[in-house]
Amino acid sequence: MRLLENRVAIITGAASKRGLGRATAKLFAEHGARVVILDLDAKAAEAAAATLAGSGHLGFVCDVTDRGACLAVVPKIIDACGGVDILVNNAGISQPLKLMEIKPENYNAVMDVCLRGTLNMTQAVVPHFRERKHGSIVNMASVAAQRGGGIFGGPHYSAAKGGVLGLTKASARELAPDGIRVNAICPSLIDTDIIHSAPGWTTEREAEVMASIPMGRPGQAHEVAGCCLFLASDLSSYVTGSEIDVNGGSHIH
Repeated sequence: MRLLENRVAIITGAASKRGLGRATAKLFAEHGARVVILDLDAKAAEAAAATLAGSGHLGFVCDVTDRGACLAVVPKIIDACGGVDILVNNAGISQPLKLMEIKPENYNAVMDVCLRGTLNMTQAVVPHFRERKHGSIVNMASVAAQRGGGIFGGPHYSAAKGGVLGLTKASARELAPDGIRVNAICPSLIDTDIIHSAPGWTTEREAEVMASIPMGRPGQAHEVAGCCLFLASDLSSYVTGSEIDVNGGSHIH
């Protein structure tokens, strides 16, 4: 069964080949969605869209920290696709800094992409969703928001993702009467390029981290994408304001 037949989904920050956004775009396309990838690099977004199963997928340039850019790109997508049904706020950045190492520019960069970007894109799609009386928004939070720090993100990253959780719950409460659902996903250590390029990620450090995960392994991008699919589809039609943990048991609360 194809769960997103005839749906249009926007996924931000989905051009990276081994990222969560790309895995989500791939799965959504396999389930019948027409996918629109937004990224800072227009050519990379278009190239990523061209790799997806089916036809009609699109790539657009959009800096989610720029509210005007978000407000401008959504009407273009609606004109091209006839409407939008799903938004996945995946774009984010992380910085492995300690508390006293965080400079104003570090704080601003992480907050702008992770939290302000989520707000900007949400504000851009909500009028359209309200007009149609339906829509699903999936926000990418993090286990770092729940446990006060992750493996690669500093305190400012935890704060930004904590803000995403608060924004998710408040938005869900406000938008539910309009038929709009808003949920969040909280991944922990996922096997993407971020792991292998991280400073200090040694064999010893990897073994230490794996020992702290009850399932004994990192998550895979497709496992996060599967939860996105659930929240985007009608399988979760009575789910809003939730946060789904994808962490192999590393944070049970």
